[in-house]
Amino acid sequence: MNIVTGAMGSLIPKLGELLMEEYKLHKRVKKDVEFLGKELESMHAALIKVGEVPREQLDRQVKLWADEVRDLSYNMEDVVDKFLVRVDGDGIQQPHDNSSRFKELKNKMIGLFKKGKNHHRIADAVKEIKEQLQEVAARRDRNKVVVPNPTEPITIDPCLRALYAEATELVGIYGKRDQELMRLLSMEGDDASNKRLKKVSIVGFGGLGKTTLASAVYEKIKGDFDCRAFVPVGQNPDMQKVLRDILIDLGNSHSDLAILDANQLIKKLHDFLENKRYLVIIDDIWDEKLWKGINFAFSKRNNLGSRLITTTRDFDVSKSCCSSDDDSTYKMEPLSTDDSRRLFHKRIFPDASECPSEFQQVSEDILKKCGGVPLALITIASALTSGQRVKPKHEWDIMLQSLGSGLTEDNSLVEMRRILSSSYYNLPSHLKTCLLYLCIYPEDSKIARDKLIWKWVAEGFVLHGNQGTSLFLLGLNYFNELINRSMIQPIYDSLGQVYACRVHDMVLDLICNLSHEAKFVNVFDGTGNIMSSQSNVRRLSLQNKMEDHQAKPLTNIMSMSRVRSITIFPPAVSIMPALSRFEVLRVLDLSDCNLGESSSLQPNLKGVGHFNHLRYLGLSGTRISKLPAEIENLQFLEVLDLEYCTQLDELPSTIWNLRRLIYLNVYPYKVVPTPGVLQDMTSIEVLREILVSLNIIAQELGNLARLRQLQIRFEDGSLDLYEGFVKSLCNLHHIECLNIYCNSKEKSFELMDLLGEHWVPPVHLHEFVSWMPSQISALRGWIRRDPSHLSNLSELFLPSVKEVQQEDVEIIGGLLSLRCLWIESTHQTQRLLVIRADGFRCMVNFNLDCGSAAQIKFEPGALPRAEEVRFSLGVRVAKEDGNRGFDLGLQGNLLSLRRDVRVWMYCGGARVGEAKEAEAAVRHALDAHPNHPRIDIVMQPRPAKDAHDDDLCEDEEN
Repeated sequence: MNIVTGAMGSLIPKLGELLMEEYKLHKRVKKDVEFLGKELESMHAALIKVGEVPREQLDRQVKLWADEVRDLSYNMEDVVDKFLVRVDGDGIQQPHDNSSRFKELKNKMIGLFKKGKNHHRIADAVKEIKEQLQEVAARRDRNKVVVPNPTEPITIDPCLRALYAEATELVGIYGKRDQELMRLLSMEGDDASNKRLKKVSIVGFGGLGKTTLASAVYEKIKGDFDCRAFVPVGQNPDMQKVLRDILIDLGNSHSDLAILDANQLIKKLHDFLENKRYLVIIDDIWDEKLWKGINFAFSKRNNLGSRLITTTRDFDVSKSCCSSDDDSTYKMEPLSTDDSRRLFHKRIFPDASECPSEFQQVSEDILKKCGGVPLALITIASALTSGQRVKPKHEWDIMLQSLGSGLTEDNSLVEMRRILSSSYYNLPSHLKTCLLYLCIYPEDSKIARDKLIWKWVAEGFVLHGNQGTSLFLLGLNYFNELINRSMIQPIYDSLGQVYACRVHDMVLDLICNLSHEAKFVNVFDGTGNIMSSQSNVRRLSLQNKMEDHQAKPLTNIMSMSRVRSITIFPPAVSIMPALSRFEVLRVLDLSDCNLGESSSLQPNLKGVGHFNHLRYLGLSGTRISKLPAEIENLQFLEVLDLEYCTQLDELPSTIWNLRRLIYLNVYPYKVVPTPGVLQDMTSIEVLREILVSLNIIAQELGNLARLRQLQIRFEDGSLDLYEGFVKSLCNLHHIECLNIYCNSKEKSFELMDLLGEHWVPPVHLHEFVSWMPSQISALRGWIRRDPSHLSNLSELFLPSVKEVQQEDVEIIGGLLSLRCLWIESTHQTQRLLVIRADGFRCMVNFNLDCGSAAQIKFEPGALPRAEEVRFSLGVRVAKEDGNRGFDLGLQGNLLSLRRDVRVWMYCGGARVGEAKEAEAAVRHALDAHPNHPRIDIVMQPRPAKDAHDDDLCEDEEN
């Protein structure tokens, strides 16, 4: 599916499928299908050309012709799919327990056609479509446009994270933050005026970097406050949601928040903050009335040095946010010419000291057009590169001509849209579609990467590559390319890896307008307005923004029979139409909507078994307690997401009849397959979480050759069961993530031994988790035999190993891609472990807990990139081994610490004075760290055998 070409990309191969001998089409019908295929190939090429030209530059007749062909392609695909559902659906439900099942399926289909019913249906439909196609075909020759060369998707540019950091710096992190803005916040000194609540409003037009600057200040000073919150608001906020978000971010997440009205929430927030020193940032406020309501919660009587920062585009809103003498407004200015040039060139020529002479003049001209706006600079710079390659100069000239008059104070919003529009039209057609699809998400949404890609796959946006290539991995390339082109903003996890994205509000504004023009997505906000044409609705996004008012029902759409996709966000549950109104639904996403027993949607969901075309069913976090057995009718279902459905009592055994499933996630519920079902689930790539207790099922796992992510639990194990599993695992050559749980502590060592002896991890493996008592010898064996097989391992969790030796620390420290380590030992004998400077060079999150039997020390230069560190200290062991000053090598070390340092201080056998001395020494070393990480020293309880000694360390937690 494509915003440019409608359903052409997936329809043309389906027409080819219809011509296959097994479908036994009548000769006349087959001839018509062949005509349609050839005609659509020609129109497909023409539509791609149309999509490369900004819509406002197209002739009106070309627009009408393109819209007609797109709509017709959707209708044609619906007809073909209905035919294939009747035939394939009936066939697929036949038994699959012998090698002749394909022959039976073919005979079944031939039998259906002998009855003539389906023959007549497809013949009549093809004839009608042919006539419609001939009517619009006459317009094709009016389409005369020039097409830029599209680029191939690639992995995320490794320079991008540094680039965003560079943009942050240039926006003002090292200059304006430490000078003017920090001066306005008055963070230094003990003056009485600094103790009063101070408000600072950052104001400036879109794209200047207000949020970037506010985020940097937040990270810089948040450690100086008792509690903190950073809450985005956006253009159409709901007062109650904003207040709830502030409370939750501050750490007050009681369940009663959902039932409180705005006044009650204001009072609760006011009471919560009354005796606390707090930092609150409220980002992107558009409305004075909203601010005045929120402001009631922040008392001026708070004399504890609290700070409140707001960002806005509106100067009147900014003045309203800063109404007292203690408050200040900070006006964002564009970057200087030198800083603009530095940021622009760093994106395009990261390894060069300066811009090559060939590009100097056009580069300067483009810089003038960008007006010092970071968003424009990064977006245009990204459009002028293709991976690591700089595009030729003539494409720079084309880009320059498309930028109009450039950004000025008077026309900044109009020209910013023109700049972003130029980048949009520079995208390949498949990326245009994927980008426009993001308008289904509300403003300021954190969009989970994997779920988005699976929806792209289900919608048909991801084009089939080589046979056997995972569509998800192709979609991942699309996602990465949109990041590389700066059309979406990456969100990094604690390991520095991208797990989600955001859409800048100016980009969202652009794609919403483009989607409206193309009738691509209909966004319904509960006000009675629908943000697209009400005819030919194909995709619905329900976003009720009237959370504290009575939403108007979704009744103004004449027909929903052609809707292919519905995404419902939790506030919009009340305006959900009856599911029976949808006939060709492919995507149904109800994630986080309340579908519990008390929900009015519970009976509505019972009709889900009628959605024969459904590819994606998202029910994660919905509180659903039961799935209807009719789910087995969804024979084309590819994605079933039941993650965190914690109230789910049972899963129907019929889910194993869904043999086209690619993704099945029921975590933390454990799905129990019966013998014989897994061998037919050959399309599955993600399986979380499966409970295995029979050897035959463990052996059947070996048939899932496309499996990339497996989360498996063994209720009780035997040697035969473990051997069957390891044998199957050796056939799964695409495994990237492996999570193993074992409830039998006595026998789990056998499984790890078998893995160490017989399994060679595939080179794709990047996450290994073993939640069972085990030896670390298996890991040691893999690394010794061939360390290249673990060259991509970035996350290793072994929370219950018997013992860690110094040799193990050094072997694991040599894994070059390892970014997260979590190891806990239960029977430690080696009393000293040293983290050396030449190991763990990429480690970001380090966790090593060896209990009371060891101390852990850090060499100078150890963990050079670690941002979060957790480790243990056996106080008595350190004292007995001569480390009386408790010097662990922390002073002047671990220079990349940004977040938390946790020390599990085991004081069993130590006296109170020794424990306090150890705590003071560790805290003193960490307090001197220049990044001021959060310090958490946890005193572990003393062993029971020391209870008689009143002078021993008492239980405490700091």
